[in-house]
Amino acid sequence: MPTKKLDRIDRKILEEIQQNGSISNLELAEKINLSPSPCSRRVKHLEDAGIIDKQVTLLNKDALGLPLTVYIHVSLEKQFTKTLENFERHIITYSEVQECSLITGSDADYLLKVLMPDMSYYEKFLLKELNQIEGVSSIRTSFVMRQVLSRTELPLSHIN
Repeated sequence: MPTKKLDRIDRKILEEIQQNGSISNLELAEKINLSPSPCSRRVKHLEDAGIIDKQVTLLNKDALGLPLTVYIHVSLEKQFTKTLENFERHIITYSEVQECSLITGSDADYLLKVLMPDMSYYEKFLLKELNQIEGVSSIRTSFVMRQVLSRTELPLSHIN
């Protein structure tokens, strides 16, 4: 379903469920001024269309002992398909890695967002895991001092 086929009711549904994924259909219907049956059908349609990808519970990283957020720029020796696939095959096995993006416009090939309990854990991760992946030529690390903003909601202002 292209975004131009979404209407203001779909947008309201998406805004509400991004704020509270566990909202009941009855509560959602009341918030968007729709009766429960049509509301449920619309949500199902959004799911079937792939607009609603999945529902998750967000955990508090600090409460779970993961206060250190690290951005890691990884450069590979060569950007051959085999080298890229090897790196990606390894990186997806590390639960600490929250995001991994192949990037351009930088001297790095990949940007990783990683959560760690402390510097000692990071050192072990760097030396025993990341540095051991064949094809990695350099690693630059940035540590988050303070998180100014973190959103899980996608912007919907472009939908009428």
